[in-house]
Amino acid sequence: MDLNQIFNTENPIIGVVHLLPLPTSPRWGGDIKAVIDRAEQEATALASGGVHGIIVENFFDSPFAKDKVDPAVVSAMTMIIQRLMNLVTVPVGVNVLRNDGESALAIASCVGAQFIRVNVLNGVMATDQGIIEGNAHRLLRYRRELGSDVKILADVLVKHGRPLGSPNLTTAVKETTERALADGIILSGWSTGSPPSLEDLELARTAAGDTPVFIGSGADYENISTLIKAADGVIVASSLKRHGRISQPIDPSRVSQFVEAMQRGLQPGTTDPWTLKPQSELPSKLKP
Repeated sequence: MDLNQIFNTENPIIGVVHLLPLPTSPRWGGDIKAVIDRAEQEATALASGGVHGIIVENFFDSPFAKDKVDPAVVSAMTMIIQRLMNLVTVPVGVNVLRNDGESALAIASCVGAQFIRVNVLNGVMATDQGIIEGNAHRLLRYRRELGSDVKILADVLVKHGRPLGSPNLTTAVKETTERALADGIILSGWSTGSPPSLEDLELARTAAGDTPVFIGSGADYENISTLIKAADGVIVASSLKRHGRISQPIDPSRVSQFVEAMQRGLQPGTTDPWTLKPQSELPSKLKP
């Protein structure tokens, strides 16, 4: 996956647009215009703040289906993402939660989005939606059938889940890249808002070889200058929200602050106080 070709940088920041509840979700409010307006505001704030890409998620549709979402969700996301792509110039991606990679790929292929995120591409994870099995065999064949070049970013040992068995992180990364053929790897902490440990990022990057590794959760302006030294890019959401609260809209000043902090971290010889935190505060996916 050539990050320069897609994002025009070797170290992209991908901001997240969390869509308000969509039709058929438990908290759907019945007003699709409100959903569109919020999405357009957030996409504009992210793009003007300096992110290199945007990924759109049906985040507020929880509780999620573990695999196929309702067709109304696919329809709504397709319409909204098309509008956002006409509004901003940065690359746009799709994540259909919890693990509907085929719908994400269909949406992306139809609207011309460049990438998708798949939470469980391969392996088996025990999650709050139940047991989720990877579907790389279907997804890769579907991409070929569509004649699509949409890139697949895949989580390894995804947040809000536990693997069945005790896989080694290095092995999990290698299997996701070499056997499941992911175009990019995403490593997160154990839950939304928690960062991966520096140790895990370094191991993942070594195991991934030429496949780029993204920080998938917990990045903020205080820790990004350290974390990015062991990763190629970052997907960021919570810390860019007003007051850092996930339910709030994107705060443009926080976007700019984050972008500046990451740029400092990419400069040779920079340090960050976050590195002084004890390892006990940085949960590792190497630990049971």
